[in-house]
Amino acid sequence: MTTPPDFSPAADRNKQPILDVLRQLLPAQGRALEVASGTGQHVAWFAAGLPEWSWQPSDAHPAAFASIAAWAAHQGVTNVLPAIVLDVMAAQWLADDSPAPQFDAIYCANMLHIAPWATCAALMRGSARHLAPDGVLITYGPYLEQGVPTSDGNLAFDHSLRARDPTWGIRWREDVEREAAHAGLRLSQRHAMPANNLLLAWTQI
Repeated sequence: MTTPPDFSPAADRNKQPILDVLRQLLPAQGRALEVASGTGQHVAWFAAGLPEWSWQPSDAHPAAFASIAAWAAHQGVTNVLPAIVLDVMAAQWLADDSPAPQFDAIYCANMLHIAPWATCAALMRGSARHLAPDGVLITYGPYLEQGVPTSDGNLAFDHSLRARDPTWGIRWREDVEREAAHAGLRLSQRHAMPANNLLLAWTQI
């Protein structure tokens, strides 16, 4: 099989370490929503590694849908649903939002630092609406933390992000925790990941 044309080297590097943690966090089966699926490399890899889960990819940009479908086909998985449009800033995330569909897991990687800060509160509010009672929101990416030295690489990355767009930048984990608390979510697990990233698990308070 040929590799689909939309390819993220970072997603290719981190997909297995993330899957290893998901296997610890998640039950054997369930229903997952991925927010900001991008190329689709993650959702296709996770669907292959967690075959008893149903995966709903989404993105704010329909132009990403062809790549998401191509990666699912590349992995040969049948448990990835067709991608849907989802804008985290929208008051209603999904078309069939009454009652709000419930997911056992919501996964969002590498969005908070390449979007305005308001998207953090929106992600937390929307996830709180759509998580099943024992569900978990999983966020992945670089974070700054009080009392934890920041790598030179993350500092340089933060500066480059802010130079591209002043509303972007690596977020303080403590600030994200406050937004989560406002939405009724709490940080339940913190996993240090390769390349100075964190995988954070959020559950209902």
